[in-house]
Amino acid sequence: MSSTLLEVTRSAHEEAERFERLIVKDLQREPTSNRERLFQNHRVRNMIESIINTTEKLVEIYEDDDGARKDEIAAIGGQTLSGTNVFSAFYDRLKEIREYHRRHPVARVVDAAEEYEDLLKEEPRIEFSGEESFGRYLDMHELYNEYVNSKFGEQIEYSAFLDVFPQTHKIPRNLKMTSQYKDYLEHLLEYLISYFQRTEPLQDLDRIFLKVETEFEELWVDGMVHGWDSKGLENGHLLARESVIDLDYYSSVEELLEVGSEKLKEALEALGLKRGGTIQQRAERLFLTKNTPLDQLDKKHFAKGSRGLEESNAAAVSQQIDAGKEIALMEVKIQRLCELLNETIVQTKENIEKKQALTYEEMEAEREEEEVQADTESDEDEQQIYNPLKLPMGWDGKPIPYWLYKLHGLGQEFKCEICGNHSYWGRRAFERHFKEWRHQHGMRCLGIPNTKNFNEITSIKEAKVLWERIQERQGVNKWRPDLEEEYEDKEGNIYNKKTYTDLQRQGLI
Repeated sequence: MSSTLLEVTRSAHEEAERFERLIVKDLQREPTSNRERLFQNHRVRNMIESIINTTEKLVEIYEDDDGARKDEIAAIGGQTLSGTNVFSAFYDRLKEIREYHRRHPVARVVDAAEEYEDLLKEEPRIEFSGEESFGRYLDMHELYNEYVNSKFGEQIEYSAFLDVFPQTHKIPRNLKMTSQYKDYLEHLLEYLISYFQRTEPLQDLDRIFLKVETEFEELWVDGMVHGWDSKGLENGHLLARESVIDLDYYSSVEELLEVGSEKLKEALEALGLKRGGTIQQRAERLFLTKNTPLDQLDKKHFAKGSRGLEESNAAAVSQQIDAGKEIALMEVKIQRLCELLNETIVQTKENIEKKQALTYEEMEAEREEEEVQADTESDEDEQQIYNPLKLPMGWDGKPIPYWLYKLHGLGQEFKCEICGNHSYWGRRAFERHFKEWRHQHGMRCLGIPNTKNFNEITSIKEAKVLWERIQERQGVNKWRPDLEEEYEDKEGNIYNKKTYTDLQRQGLI
């Protein structure tokens, strides 16, 4: 192998340069869709990783720990053993090189455009769930179920959960110190990292997290981490009572007995308390720490030969501070990822609200339309369209004429409070939106039927006032049979139903 070491080095340098040229060529092409952008980014990422692997091999060769490179260079320079003919050594080397290329025909020197052009047409396989819609939305249904079924969560809708999950600082401190909350954070962080790496493969997430960790260490020392102030960290009662067993889940000693003898033993040992006695005594001793700080417990509960009350309390607090620091760091990382994915989170929420206002048939039709659009998108390069006024695109993919833009008033903005202060540009789009899903969903939330009577009304207050008037008018004009239904007696006199019934009961008719 040493006889071909320089050839391997040359080939590795050539391969790295080829990948560099391909990356430049690929990035010069403007993606025509979000799908093509993802493919391009993943292609570039794969080529960068290939360059890194090739460079690592080159570093090993140049370090030359076994001296093989040095010997080969000496042989090429004619510095052979005494008595050996220089020309003979040269032809021996030439024979070895020819033999190498015979055994490795792939190593032939060809133009990069011929051998590597197919890499620019490659469509890397990227795993997305159906809900993620190829990187357009988040799919957090499993995390949502984990949240609503936990002690620290609350019963809310999925769309509300998308607003709540980044706000970890609002969760009480005693609930954060549970293993259930830590597992939830680990699953949440793992999903956000996976989604970010799939949608933004060219971002250096390790560098982002390194900066986050550096800033976190400074804030932690100063006790200024959001939701983890220094006062809470110094509260020994709060932290020390979070032992191996989470006592918040148990309201009586009888419930604590179900944990088992060995688990109670571990929890008592972690707090420096006596481990002996029956299972009932152990449970009672541990249950004391639920509402009583360790420094206020009677010394008789502590094990003999332990480090003492103060040391035991300090050790428990120190252990819980370390656990709290780990949880706080995960929260900070999650908040940073949520900032980077803020636009995606907003789009996901809008998509969920839109689905809630559509029927199953409408959702299926929309999904099929999106698939057709994705299949018909052109993969060819397109020239940059000159559009300095940022005019809307027409049916032909080009900006509409400016006179048409002014004629339809597309520069005029209409806001609808019922639609969540959503903006509509142009009179035609504004009039059309009263029949669209967003306005219908807003009216449904107000409990008002979306009829023609409410066209042109965008204020919630005005819509409620009009609905009250309509209800009052319907109440006045409503047909009342006791007053309006007519009856006739034998003499031809006409009475309403109420009068006729009264006279009939009195025997006058």
